Amino acid sequence: MPISLHVSIPLLLLTILVTSCTTISPAPPQHINLVHRHTVQTTTVKGHTLAYLDEGEGQPIILIHGFGGSMWQWEHQQEELAQHFRVITLDMLGSGLSDKPITDYTPSFMLNSLTEFMDNLDIPQATLIGNSLGAGVAIGMSLTYPERVSKLILIDGFPANVVESIASPSYKRFVHNRPPMWLARFGLWLAGRWATERILNEIIHDQTFITPVVIERSYQNRESPGFLPPLYSQAEQIPEWEKQFAPRLTNITQPTLIIWGTHDKVFPPTVGQTMHATLPHSTFLEVPNAGHIPQWESPQVVNPALLKFLQSN
Repeated sequence: MPISLHVSIPLLLLTILVTSCTTISPAPPQHINLVHRHTVQTTTVKGHTLAYLDEGEGQPIILIHGFGGSMWQWEHQQEELAQHFRVITLDMLGSGLSDKPITDYTPSFMLNSLTEFMDNLDIPQATLIGNSLGAGVAIGMSLTYPERVSKLILIDGFPANVVESIASPSYKRFVHNRPPMWLARFGLWLAGRWATERILNEIIHDQTFITPVVIERSYQNRESPGFLPPLYSQAEQIPEWEKQFAPRLTNITQPTLIIWGTHDKVFPPTVGQTMHATLPHSTFLEVPNAGHIPQWESPQVVNPALLKFLQSN
């Protein structure tokens, strides 16, 4: 049975250098402040607490954040989409407000966590909207449990050749040569806010969004206990994602919308165009002047496209 909670979360990505490696995050406080004020609920998945938002009525839509992200990535979609659909925005296990068990974050662990979450909420089938790694989870669901996915929206991810497709220097370094956890914690202590700003500069195109308040909120959120081990494990599992799903992308049968920021420094737009050419039932939209999270930078472009696709037959 879901439990109502509230909490404050940051507006921007949790960056790579973080501070703690405990198993479970503390219980969240009382309110979440996105663009609007929302009630956070929790449910138990694989024996751990998973936090989510659940608003609106009608066809269910599940919003899935990316690598190192959280439900904040969807703050500009939650309210608008909930006027037409039931919108569920979750923090996957290992991220955000949800528990961060020390385990192997394999594709099967993440997909089975999502199916158990859907079962808990009595959702037999939903449209999945994923950003970055969240798009990889959506792809994995469409191929492994196709009966659970009605439509698919992939935002700046998840390409077949993930490692080779990465353009961001920081992400490349993290994937190829991750520092020891103690060094990451030391780096945060030594130059945490500077490192935070540098990472944000690679993820967000419009630099005016990277204000001192945004940097501080992002920096503070990286202190969430237990964040680092899941991040490392997810990076270690990238070859397994490629092995299991990349060869089968042409088997995706659901109607698919692919959205890409024209200034994405993590996966350049050519990566999205290749995905569009690979997926047989896809349409493609480039979002001008946006980086790796175009739904956050340019909701005025992304939201109408989402609604048009979702409301189509």
